[in-house]
This record gives sequence, C-alpha cells and structure tokens, in this order.
Amino acid sequence: MAPMNDTVLIVDDHPTFRTFAKALLEGEGFDVVGESEDGASAVEAARSLRPDVVLLDVQLPDFSGFEVAGRLRAAGVSSSIVLVSSRDASDYGDDIATSGATGFVAKGELSGPALRALLAGEA
Repeated sequence: MAPMNDTVLIVDDHPTFRTFAKALLEGEGFDVVGESEDGASAVEAARSLRPDVVLLDVQLPDFSGFEVAGRLRAAGVSSSIVLVSSRDASDYGDDIATSGATGFVAKGELSGPALRALLAGEA
C-alpha cells in the first residue's frame, strides 16, 4: 500500500532550511512538489499544487505561519498543515491549536517518521 500524505510543499524564508528539509524528506519517501519563501506565495502554491502536506514555518517575512494557516483554510486548501519553528511549541501557547494546523514539529526534530506519526494521529 502506498504511503499516505506523501507530497509536500515546504514554506520557509531560509533557503538553507528548505534545502535541508527537502533532502531529508525526499530521503525518507516524501515527494517535495514545491517550495515557497513567504506566506503569499505559499497560499498560491498550495492552491495550484494541492500537496498532501504543507510544512509551514511559523515566522515568515510577510505573515505569521498561524495567519498563513488560516488563509490556506479560507482558500479551501485541504492539505495537512504542519507548523515548524526553531522555537519550542510551548513558546506559542494556544496559537498552534487554534490555527487550523494539524500539528507542530520543531525544526531540530523534523524527520520522516516524526512527520508520518503526526499525520497518522490526525485521523
């Protein structure tokens, strides 16, 4: 059986992290179908690419990841949204839970298994 949630859009304003995340996730069976460096382009990319997962940085140059998650939902994007940050989830209080995102993974803990476990828990 093919793995579920295998196409990913990476949204982060740091090219180094996008490159790292793409290599890591592709090495663990995900298909990275696009990258965006800000919230506005992320919404457009998610609408056109229809990825299974949007890996979304919390701190972007134009909007917060929380606002982008809301815009994705308002635009009818049904992708799973996984917020990422170099900060700990506890730094964001209830923002993660109320954002419409599926969940959160700290950048330092990002891995294929961690992402799959988070996505499996959404059912």
